[in-house]
Amino acid sequence: MTAQTAVATFAGGCFWCLESPFDSEEGVLETLVGYTGGETENPTYEQVSSGGTGHAEAIQITYDPSVVGYDRLLGIFWRNIDPLDAGGQFCDRGSQYRSAIFYHDEEQKRLAEASRDALAASGRFDGRIVTEIVPAGAFWPAEEYHQDYYRKNPIRYKFYRYGCGRDNRLKEVWDK
Repeated sequence: MTAQTAVATFAGGCFWCLESPFDSEEGVLETLVGYTGGETENPTYEQVSSGGTGHAEAIQITYDPSVVGYDRLLGIFWRNIDPLDAGGQFCDRGSQYRSAIFYHDEEQKRLAEASRDALAASGRFDGRIVTEIVPAGAFWPAEEYHQDYYRKNPIRYKFYRYGCGRDNRLKEVWDK
């Protein structure tokens, strides 16, 4: 991270599905999918997806804060998850698919908590927002075949996303 760049880290179910919305945002310089929030060092996809590492599938975003603010990234994040689901996201179940905001400094923490609190006060949701807001720790990049999966395997990606019910649930949650 330099004076011209900052890092944001989010978990919201399958990490493939979080890359596309951020990649298309002006000011986002790079997205990297990987694992964070657990104890196992340098975990593999098989270890994380089995649920035994404590890690979540996540995305790390390097961005230019003079072009896109952290609050805008939070807005993109919220609109691409189900903040009411404590058991995972969409068809992916278990804590490895939990939703979480991993903050890198006190300002990110403040903005994340304020955005969560504003959503909770909005009256939009019938349930409680369960998305975690926790300090960022080590981030372990996922295997190369997971990076930019939606671009490398567009048909498989679309089939997965549709089959998982992600888009239908997002419409239910956000298009009220």
